Amino acid sequence: MFTTTLSGGLSGIESYLVRVEVDTAQSLPGFDMVGMLGSEVREARERVRVALKNTGICVPPVRITVNLSPADIRKEGTAYDLPVAVGVLKALELVPKEASEDMLFLGELGLNGEIKAVRGVLPIVLKAREKGIGICIVPKENAQEACVVQGVRIVGVESMKQLCDYLCQSPGERERQLPYEKQNTSPPDGGSGQEPDFSDVNGQPAVRRAAEIAAAGFHHLMLIGPPGSGKTMIAKRIPSILPPLSFEESLEVSKIYSVSGLLHAGEALITKRPFLNPHHTISKQALSGGGRIPLPGVISLAHRGVLFLDELPEFGREVIDIMRQPLEDKQIHIARSCASYTYPADFMLVAAMNPCPCGYYPDHNKCHCTPGEIRRYLSRVSGPILDRIDLCVEAPRLTIAEISAGQNNESSAAIRGRVMAARERQEHRFRGTPYRFNTDLKAGELRRYVELGERELRMLEQLFLTMGLSARAYHRIIRLARTIADLDESEKVLERHISEAACYRAADPGMRLTQL
Repeated sequence: MFTTTLSGGLSGIESYLVRVEVDTAQSLPGFDMVGMLGSEVREARERVRVALKNTGICVPPVRITVNLSPADIRKEGTAYDLPVAVGVLKALELVPKEASEDMLFLGELGLNGEIKAVRGVLPIVLKAREKGIGICIVPKENAQEACVVQGVRIVGVESMKQLCDYLCQSPGERERQLPYEKQNTSPPDGGSGQEPDFSDVNGQPAVRRAAEIAAAGFHHLMLIGPPGSGKTMIAKRIPSILPPLSFEESLEVSKIYSVSGLLHAGEALITKRPFLNPHHTISKQALSGGGRIPLPGVISLAHRGVLFLDELPEFGREVIDIMRQPLEDKQIHIARSCASYTYPADFMLVAAMNPCPCGYYPDHNKCHCTPGEIRRYLSRVSGPILDRIDLCVEAPRLTIAEISAGQNNESSAAIRGRVMAARERQEHRFRGTPYRFNTDLKAGELRRYVELGERELRMLEQLFLTMGLSARAYHRIIRLARTIADLDESEKVLERHISEAACYRAADPGMRLTQL
């Protein structure tokens, strides 16, 4: 007998439907699987056979052939175990053939018949809704993740026996035995309120101001200063002043974590902006995404959040330069012999570094680095990367008065209020467009969204000539000035906004090399 059962597969973070075709024939006993299968999928035949035996289902000595269609796309992972098992049961007439109509199945089988969690459930259920499938059968551990998708009924199952009993009952009796999971309609809460707070930061008003501007426009930020000046402390508090994730952004981020298998059991959505802080020994593949079938790397896991690179020059130069294209295009392309993958990478880069190898330049009482040593140290960060960073600010050594100051520092809540007000102006400005923040603006769209007077244009022309700006840096100054104007509640970008934006560009460490 021939039967079909629906399942889903992953290609990057996108998904597609898979038809699991099963045929049984009275011939030499065997269990064959075809359809461009990875090793985990080919092993499914043994897991299915033993799981059915231990569930109490006797498989007669027949030849079973399973095809996973489309057969020209490579199938990977263990999520096909459950649909293969259901297809075999239908082909052997152990469950009604019409029982799985309008259903999609996902799950890994244990040898005892247990149904285990799999990765990538969220994007597959989203594809099922797009194709009009009404019910998705998923492992109980993945049920909350799947319930985020509205318009699809989710059934969480724990064992093969439980699923067989469910499929053998009439539609009216099924919900009494195994009710649909409750849909999760609550919006992201934005966090627990226990994050590190800017009220803990003493001094550094210039760095606090730069962090506020960066958060308001989602600009990239570089902090330069000696050890102990508070660079890392401030960077770790930036998520506390960022706007909360919208539901659409939360879905985007959750899809990446679902595909990576990083959603915890019972976790429905990623509700806080990611904050990734990799060690400087990270490899290129771990940063960009890698493996024979590439999984998202750290820069994709930081999508819609913050990627903090502490001690930036200590990272390998090749590792840092991998970010050139993602910083510009906000996505990363990975090509393998089997396929090409595109992962989103719209993150806010926050980097921290010392001004010299020992960290104390220009304090000549402590710093004994030669100009050549400083030049080699700073050259580990290439010019193209520095050109893509909007704000570069120095964090000087704190004075004793600043260290012993009282607890009257401005809190993250107060800063976040101004950031949210600037964010609302950007939402109003970009309504009906794909843009979210000022930093998203393409060069060709700047004139449309950034109104500049004659004096401002002359000032920009003068800056371009005197600072030796690249075209990219010129446009980034305009975007940054637009964000400063939003924080200033100004409809127009004025000279003072451009001047402040240019000061952050002038703090570029590469410009200091000419002064050594």
